[in-house]
Amino acid sequence: MPSAKHLGSKLRSLRRRLQLSQAKMASELGISNSYLNLIENERRPLSAKLLIKLAQTYDLDLKEFGGESEVEISKELLEAFGDPLFEERDLNSGDVRELARNHPDLARAVVHMYGAYRSVRDSAETLGARLSQDLALPGIDRARLPSEEVSDFIQRHMNYFPQLEEKAEELWSEAGFESDDLLHGMTRHLFDSHGTRVQVVKAASDGGAVRRYEPGENRLYISEALPLSSRLFQVVYLDGMLSLTELLDQLAADRELSTPASRRLCRISLANYFAGAVLMPYRPFLSAAQEERYDVELLGNRFSTTFEQICHRLTTLRRPGHEGIPFHFVRVDIAGNISKYFSGSGIQISRFGGSCPRWNLHLAFLTPGQITVQLSRTTDGKAYFCIARTVARQARGYHVPRSIQAITLGCEVSHARGIVYADSLDLDTPEAAVPIGTTCRLCEQRDCEQRVFPPIHQPFSIDERVRGVSFYSRVMGSSDQK
Repeated sequence: MPSAKHLGSKLRSLRRRLQLSQAKMASELGISNSYLNLIENERRPLSAKLLIKLAQTYDLDLKEFGGESEVEISKELLEAFGDPLFEERDLNSGDVRELARNHPDLARAVVHMYGAYRSVRDSAETLGARLSQDLALPGIDRARLPSEEVSDFIQRHMNYFPQLEEKAEELWSEAGFESDDLLHGMTRHLFDSHGTRVQVVKAASDGGAVRRYEPGENRLYISEALPLSSRLFQVVYLDGMLSLTELLDQLAADRELSTPASRRLCRISLANYFAGAVLMPYRPFLSAAQEERYDVELLGNRFSTTFEQICHRLTTLRRPGHEGIPFHFVRVDIAGNISKYFSGSGIQISRFGGSCPRWNLHLAFLTPGQITVQLSRTTDGKAYFCIARTVARQARGYHVPRSIQAITLGCEVSHARGIVYADSLDLDTPEAAVPIGTTCRLCEQRDCEQRVFPPIHQPFSIDERVRGVSFYSRVMGSSDQK
């Protein structure tokens, strides 16, 4: 818990997020307006009694007043200020942490603004590249990417949505599904509840779509290219979209989702979450995961789901009193582009650039389909255990190129003994951990042969006489770094 003198700013941020006036919040908490004003301006402490009253009145998790969010904002600010744009500014990590601690809303605004700047810059670079190639320009969206806003939304909720978990459990209870024939049961339920029929169509007959819902016909068309497990997922997804419209709208009405496209993408993500919760019900899935020591492939066989779906589901086990291991999850393509990420373990994941090439996430492409394991240590001294494996999209025919990506699932090393994949590693030898960073610009490890940019923490100078393992590495005995 941060010191009491910093809780006033957190209370002010909460009030603004709830869109309450000082008078309104003071009335609901049973205190005077002037007293609330003193607390917000750090002139009176936020007592434990009032903190509990806050949690009860606004249904809060008291962790919101802990230091975790401050740490996350600090990490994002450091990554933003790691851009070469700020190279000439004398910024240090202490200033950044002070901004995040004392002015969290302002810090979030800076991160948001930097994200918008990156989006505009990337669009401009795309425009320049296309102009140089004399290609047609249908129009470029310079708004912040909806995918980034939705990723932030999921991270703020720690990828746990209890309302959707409850709806999934209610569906199992009301429909009386048989786990060994869930596809038939869900198809019947979709028709009984919404009058929607499911029809499997030839892969080449629907313009490349693997799922298409036609409300006018009240029919769901699913491509034969999808295996049975993916067909089931699409049926449950549609049931969630049709049955939980009001709840999905309510959850997606988040003020940080700034565009209709962001809110639509959020609804899709939430419907996917619901589908995962139906296919892998919380209590049976958590029990199986703990019993099998998080053997992802075995869990996939038991619940008839894919490797990636199991990894996704493992990151959502956050029910109070019934938690699983707090995992992080990242998915990249072979070019290193991060398409999905979530950090439940606390590891910092790059939002605005590439990730560390030492991470086994990238090495997974060298051994397609095989699980690789890694014990790693970040520059802040924390150790993590990760598994990584490539996943391939379903084949849509011999002549259609297959998309291959790599995903990693990891946790703090303190949880690794509960994971079957860690059995072959010596978890008690810190020297065995691979040193990794977030991105080169933020990493302080100067002796890395794979470094491609200088770190922002130290000035960059060149000595023409000496070269280290990389152009930017420090050389012992040299007055300069290179």
